[in-house]
Amino acid sequence: QIFIRSTDCDRTLMSAEANLAGLYPPEGQQMFNPNISWQPIPVHTVPEFEERLLKFPLTPCPRYEQLQNETRHSAEYINKTKESWHFLQMVANETGIRDVSLESVWSVYDTLFCEQAHKMDLPVWVTPDVMTQLKQLKDFGFEFLFGIHSRVEKARLQGGVLLDHIRKNLTKAANVSAHQNLKLLAYSAHDTTLVALQMALDVYNKIQAPYASCHLFELYQEDDGNFSVEMFFRNESGREPFPLTIPGCQHKCPLQRFLELTDPVVPQDWEQECQVASSIHDTELFVGLAVCGSILLLLIILLLTVLLRIQSQPPGYRHVSNEGEEQA
Repeated sequence: QIFIRSTDCDRTLMSAEANLAGLYPPEGQQMFNPNISWQPIPVHTVPEFEERLLKFPLTPCPRYEQLQNETRHSAEYINKTKESWHFLQMVANETGIRDVSLESVWSVYDTLFCEQAHKMDLPVWVTPDVMTQLKQLKDFGFEFLFGIHSRVEKARLQGGVLLDHIRKNLTKAANVSAHQNLKLLAYSAHDTTLVALQMALDVYNKIQAPYASCHLFELYQEDDGNFSVEMFFRNESGREPFPLTIPGCQHKCPLQRFLELTDPVVPQDWEQECQVASSIHDTELFVGLAVCGSILLLLIILLLTVLLRIQSQPPGYRHVSNEGEEQA
């Protein structure tokens, strides 16, 4: 009745196992050892190089890279870069990292945050104000990955892939005739996974999800037989999950309406949509030129062969007219 999928990373695999230990403590015959309140539950994964569902950004995708380059030229990105230039230079000087940018500063904040969480002493230059500014820039960097410019198209190339998978499972679960026994489908992944998904749903709060965050989809069958979807976001341990409402619908969103609203961010053919129009045209041009060149080369070789065969033949007999004989 449950299926658990994780990325092939130690921390996400361990998170899945820890959550399952809390959700499903053994009972009765499941207790194989009275001193161990735990039972084995399978966690499924695929090698990292095969991951096309939970690890974002999804690459390679030329069109997505093109959109990112366009985002770097947007007014919002340029202004943020100018505003933060002196601060980023200070961070580069203090850390010794040569290239600290809006896109890479997250790694500095992440390292310092982990050290702080483990009660380690931070460098003297890392004041509370510095940590606050690093966090703000890191949050902007996350937004850059999936938004700021062309959010819908980026979603089709990124978070929409996961959303498509979720939509199909919701639809399958709502199909009574399919006799679906699955009650829980859980993914153990990364903060960027949540950002990509929530950007596709247009419910992202522009703040990096903290550890152990969870985005929930719940499917309900109403009294009239129709199905509805409710979403929640759990990003605090001390309170109930926050309800999320997709734009254009109420919190208890009819399944059909949910599918209609999310359809624009779901790719029809991810590999095709990832291609860049100019590169497709260039490829066709190169193939055409290559074919024409090959044909021309074959014709030249054939012509040279014929000429060589003609020149290599010895001279044969030929009739020489005798004018005198003809007159006689």
